[in-house]
Amino acid sequence: MSRTYLCIDLKSFYASVECVERNLDPMTTNLVVADPSRTEKTICLAITPAMKALGIKNRCRIFEIPKSVEYIVAPPRMQKYVDVSADIYEVYLKYISKEDIHVYSIDEAFMDVTDYLALYRLSARQLGFQIMQDIYEQTGIRASCGVGSNLYLSKIALDITAKHADDFIGELTEESYRKTLWAHKPLTDFWRIGAGTARRLDTFGIRTMGDVAAADEDLLYKLFGIDAELLIDHAWGREPVTISDIKNYRPRSSCLTSGQVLGSDYSFDKGLLIVKEMMDLLCLDLVEKNLVTLHVGYSNRMNAPSAHGTADLQTDTSSDLILIPAVTALYEKIVNPEWPIHRVNLTCNHVMPEEYHQYHFFVDAEELEKNRKVQQAVISIKNKFGKDAILKGMNLEEGATTRERNHQIGGHRAE
Repeated sequence: MSRTYLCIDLKSFYASVECVERNLDPMTTNLVVADPSRTEKTICLAITPAMKALGIKNRCRIFEIPKSVEYIVAPPRMQKYVDVSADIYEVYLKYISKEDIHVYSIDEAFMDVTDYLALYRLSARQLGFQIMQDIYEQTGIRASCGVGSNLYLSKIALDITAKHADDFIGELTEESYRKTLWAHKPLTDFWRIGAGTARRLDTFGIRTMGDVAAADEDLLYKLFGIDAELLIDHAWGREPVTISDIKNYRPRSSCLTSGQVLGSDYSFDKGLLIVKEMMDLLCLDLVEKNLVTLHVGYSNRMNAPSAHGTADLQTDTSSDLILIPAVTALYEKIVNPEWPIHRVNLTCNHVMPEEYHQYHFFVDAEELEKNRKVQQAVISIKNKFGKDAILKGMNLEEGATTRERNHQIGGHRAE
């Protein structure tokens, strides 16, 4: 049975929220969402459609905005954006059951509307328009919409077709996709095709989705491995995955990650402080795990590859008594002390439920259990009184970032 999907995107979401808060129209107001306390190299999280109309790129840096353009700088307020996004999700629920909604990001969602069209006696386009209007009336945020016969086509209809439509709604079937977009350039306009993939394809004269569809499949598998299957399907406008498939998916293994881009270049010693802070917080989040992976990126001033390393553990644990020394040893092993550090990512892989935990024969089970009770007490206090209720001495050292990050969402100011 064929299905029908909507993909709804909130236009310039962060910037639109800031304009609505100021009783301004994002279609006519020049506004950027960026942290003015950072350098002019800071990336704008969003700009209004009015600024896009001037040819300014969405993810530009402050210094890249022409000096002749006057604009408002709005500091990011991530909690505000989360709250507005939740309000808009409530609008979706007025029309569609949560089982038929897949939230793709804070400002984008897919909906399987197949079984709702007869109920509402509306076409998919009409239903999409009604939802968009409801969002605008409730929040003042404008939206655009893609309609497709599968998830991929609804996304492409949104990204490529809707922006050229008077009503900001695009619609595609496999047949219309091949007819209207097989010759479309650049390839990077298509979902999941980045600049690197486009360059590799261009080497073989493959510059459009029509070219991909006509290409030798053996060549594509040689270039991209198993990912070639997805590329070939998308070239033909095919996508077998449904929202039901997404809802039912369970990964074979799970992980927890933490990462940050530092506000300035850090020395080797200060970088180690950051790694310890990050691991300490991850320990509170972990249930059980048995592998730690560390990635350190050096300053852009250094013509050097990033440092990567992995530490295997002898026991499943969430104890900072084990994990912080492990990540410290890994850091000291892989990081060049002569190079300034600018970004750090930490991943704990193979996370498992606590009931599967087994103590290792060579660890002090009593000490670890005591440590776990301390961690549980810390979590309880933080949940009740806030993240700053309990801090460690290292969180007060020069260069520490935990206190600042306690008031951030996604690395940006929450309020």
